[in-house]
Amino acid sequence: MPGANNSIMDILIIGGTRNLGTFMVPAFLSRGYSVSVLNRGLTRDDLPDAVERLRADRNDPDDLRKALGGRSFDVVIDNALYKQPEAEAVVDILNGKVGQFIFLSSGQVYLVREGVERPFHENDYAGRLMPAPKINTFGFEEWLYGVDKRRVEDTLFEAHTRDGFPATSLRLPMVSSERDHYNRTYAYILRLQDGGPILVPTTPNFRLRHIYGEDVVAACLRLIDTGVGKGSAYNISQEETVTLDEYLHLLAKLMGLETPPAIVRMRRDLLEANGFLPDCSPFSERWMSELDNTLSKTELGMNYTPLAEYLARIVRYYQETAPPPPAGYRRRRAELLLVEQEGANAVS
Repeated sequence: MPGANNSIMDILIIGGTRNLGTFMVPAFLSRGYSVSVLNRGLTRDDLPDAVERLRADRNDPDDLRKALGGRSFDVVIDNALYKQPEAEAVVDILNGKVGQFIFLSSGQVYLVREGVERPFHENDYAGRLMPAPKINTFGFEEWLYGVDKRRVEDTLFEAHTRDGFPATSLRLPMVSSERDHYNRTYAYILRLQDGGPILVPTTPNFRLRHIYGEDVVAACLRLIDTGVGKGSAYNISQEETVTLDEYLHLLAKLMGLETPPAIVRMRRDLLEANGFLPDCSPFSERWMSELDNTLSKTELGMNYTPLAEYLARIVRYYQETAPPPPAGYRRRRAELLLVEQEGANAVS
């Protein structure tokens, strides 16, 4: 068993310099774990000096093998596993050298299924997949992302059945956090701050059920503490399911705004033609999963941070740090001009 002769838990995080990794590292260090992070070293990070940096292009099996150098780990958490060949390589390199392998998967493994309804359960995984959308489209890229995540899961679980490879898959919806490098919540905050309307496509009107970044870390810690879940997959998701309007009203309230948000709905094709999506409303995509979290509570003992509580933390973070506006906000004047031009054609 890796680490059997070492009282200090040895953890490797693949990826780890953005979003979830920035929560994982301090949580693990606070427990006295030895933490290593493996990535290409291209993204500047503010991780503590106590973290060991390993450099490799994980798309290159030889480079990955060289970086790991025959080492063993108690736990490996893979934040950056997207393709089946990458999964095959990491299984080959770490088989027999890792006590627990935690893969951060996606709720999009359900979105490429046919005949399933929201919210998705773990037993909705098996079944026929939808045909691929037209190539070189946004829909195709999102479909391919879900299919690739499924191929990774299948590879890991086949290795578990064949060799006992200790893989667990955590299926995540959209992750909300203070360090979201996609700036999705921040995109709404800026538009609420300027007082102008938020442009939302008329379809789809899927309800929101996301996950707070720190709760993903909590799920990893539950797996580490209990040792359960090897060969299994779990949906990790907040408790609340809300409409986009409810979400925006809550966000405005937490920001201390006295007036409710102005929400203007427009045809999706019009917003797409002007290049406003997904920036003007990141939570209005067909590729946004809604997951049932019952299994994670019964088997892992998960307790989830209430939406209002974690959203208040995110609002406070952006109010205190005020990072530069994301690229999508630079066209805000064009958004407002479109509302003026459409006038009565827009649906408030």
